[in-house]
Amino acid sequence: MHHNFLFDLDQTLLDFHASEYKALGIVLESNGLSFSDEIYQAFKAYNKSLWLDLEKGTITRPELFTKRFRYIFELCEGDSKTLDPLKINDDFIRTMSVNGVLMDGALEFVRKLKENIPDSRIYIASNGATINAKGRMASTGLDKYIEYLFISEDMGVTKPDAEFFDICLERIAEPRTSCIMIGDSLTSDMLGAKNASIDSVWFMPSGNIEQSMIEYDINYTAYSYDELYLILAKWSGVIQ
Repeated sequence: MHHNFLFDLDQTLLDFHASEYKALGIVLESNGLSFSDEIYQAFKAYNKSLWLDLEKGTITRPELFTKRFRYIFELCEGDSKTLDPLKINDDFIRTMSVNGVLMDGALEFVRKLKENIPDSRIYIASNGATINAKGRMASTGLDKYIEYLFISEDMGVTKPDAEFFDICLERIAEPRTSCIMIGDSLTSDMLGAKNASIDSVWFMPSGNIEQSMIEYDINYTAYSYDELYLILAKWSGVIQ
């Protein structure tokens, strides 16, 4: 039996916001629209609320993509009347896919995990667009350490739905006790692990940590890659 590590991608291994900022600026300005820090912050906040709606099942992916760019068009200087929000969204995702940015220390951490924990397998379990995830991983070299990518766009279901993890577990084909979910999001990663009855590590936690651990049945918290490595090494039985 292997030690199966399911990692969220964004803000766990890759710096999603750095890639997002760069890509949004490129796409808006190339289409004659203005871009600024304020526009990015507005996009980021609205986009987050839309992804929460998607997790709840109240909107679809095409609706999310359309809404976020219609919203941002209203904030930009320039003529957006002829712009198709879904086409701009596709351009945005493609641009992000070649501009991956690692979280500081992420590649070294993943390499250490693979080298020092026998029978370890690293999987990505992510809500998002497939081309975006694969492209950013390839552009950073992270892909060389990954066993398999579970991406919601391919699977037709999103975290925290238990079905997402059922598909993961069917592909892994080993007991739930051999799997642990690592991620930064309470509402997708930690709730998903709870729904799937697998262990979890909340990475870089914030807010009312004690209450959240109880509410989401979180097993561990880690504030750095060094701390995360020790947790996973102990969980795997490599160190006592």
